[in-house]
Amino acid sequence: MPVCFDFSGLQVCFPPVLRTLRQAEYAELMILFFIQSLAMAMWFVPLGTILDAHGLRTIKPLAFAASAVAAFISPLMFGALADRHVPPAKLLRGLALATAVFITLISKALKAHANAWLILALIQVFYLAYAPMFTISTALVLARLKDAKKEFGPIRALATIGWMSGALLIGTLGLDRSEYAGYLGAGVWLAVAAFTYFLPALEIPKSAEHLKWHERLGLDALSLLKDRDVRVVFIVTTLFNIPLAAFYPYAPTHLHDLGFLHTSAWMSLAQTTEIIGMFGLVWLLAHWQLKWIFACGLGIGVARFAFSAVNTKSSLLVGVTLHGASFVLVFITAQIFLEQNIASAWRNRAQALLTLLNGGVGNLIGYLGGGWWFAACTTPGRTDWRLFWGVLAGIVAMVLIYFLIAYRDLGFKPSQRTSVLRV
Repeated sequence: MPVCFDFSGLQVCFPPVLRTLRQAEYAELMILFFIQSLAMAMWFVPLGTILDAHGLRTIKPLAFAASAVAAFISPLMFGALADRHVPPAKLLRGLALATAVFITLISKALKAHANAWLILALIQVFYLAYAPMFTISTALVLARLKDAKKEFGPIRALATIGWMSGALLIGTLGLDRSEYAGYLGAGVWLAVAAFTYFLPALEIPKSAEHLKWHERLGLDALSLLKDRDVRVVFIVTTLFNIPLAAFYPYAPTHLHDLGFLHTSAWMSLAQTTEIIGMFGLVWLLAHWQLKWIFACGLGIGVARFAFSAVNTKSSLLVGVTLHGASFVLVFITAQIFLEQNIASAWRNRAQALLTLLNGGVGNLIGYLGGGWWFAACTTPGRTDWRLFWGVLAGIVAMVLIYFLIAYRDLGFKPSQRTSVLRV
C-alpha cells in the first residue's frame, strides 16, 4: 500500500519502500529552513531598533543597504560555486560559521560603543557571508523535491515559522533594542553549521578547467533574461522590492511611535498570513494562472501600505499582517517559477540572480531611497506616516499595472507548463 502525507488538504503518496527515506528527507528540509530562518530573524528584525537604541540612527539606511551591496557580490559568485565546484551543504556550513563570527563581533562593537563606521564595516562583511545562504538552501531543497509546486509551500512554511519564532523570542526576552540579540543569533547560526553535516552532499557537475572570469563569478546567468516572461518576473520582483525595503527598518519605528512595546513580536504578525499563504500556494499553483497569483500578491502589497498610511494602531497592525501574504505570492511564486522553467544546471545561478536583483538592486535603491524619503517626511519630533506609506502604496500600484501589461503567459496554468529554458 502507498504511504500518503496530507499537506493542507493536498494528499501526496509514495511507494511503501520510500516511506522512511521520504520522511527523513522532509524532516531534514524542514529543520534546515526552520533553524536558518530562526537565526536570520533574531538579528534582522530588531536591527533597526538596536541601532536606534545605540545612537546610530544616522547610519541605519547604510546598515540595511549593506545587505544590498553584499547581494551584488555574494549570491551569484557562491551560486556558481554551488553549481560547479563545492557541494551546497559544505558551502552553507562555511558561510554559517562566518556569519556567527561576524555577528558576534558586531555585538561586541555595539556593547563597547565602537566607532559607527567600524560597526558599519563589520555589518557589511557580515552580510557578504549572510546574503547567499538562503538562496543556496532554497536551491538545495528544491533539488530534492519531486514536485516543487506541491511540496515546496508546506516545507517553506517552516522557514516562516522559524522567522516568527525568532522575532517572538527576541520580543519575549526584551532584546528588541539590545546587542545581546546578536549573541543569541550567533549561537543559532552555529547550530545551522552543525546541522549541515546531516545533509547529503548533492552531486555537482564536473567543472570545466578553463572557465571564463564571468562564468566563475556567475555573471553568465544574465543570459536567462533573454526570455520575456522570465525577464518580466525578475523586473517586477526587483521593482516590488524597492518599496518593500522600507517596511523592515521603518515599520518597527512606526509601531514604536504609536506606543507599541516589544516591536519584534508585533512584527511577527506578518508571518501569520505568510504561513497561510504558504499552504494556500499549493492550491493556487494548481488552479490559478501564474499571472493572477503574482497580481494578487502585488494587490495585497498595495493594500498593506495603504492600511499603514491610515496611521492608527489597528490599521498599522493590519498592514503589518498583510505583509506575509504579499511576500509569499510574489517572491515564493517567483522561486517556484524559476525551478519549473530553468534547466537544472542553471538553477542555483537563477535563484542567485533573483537574489542579486531583489536583494541587490531592489534593496539598495529601497534602503537608501527609503532613508531619504523617511528623512523628507520627518520633522523634529514627528513623522508624516500618512505621506510616507501612501507614496509607497502608489509605487506598488504602478508595479502592478506594469506587470499586468508586460507579462504574457495567458494561456497556461503553472501545472500545464512544460517548457524549460535552453540557455
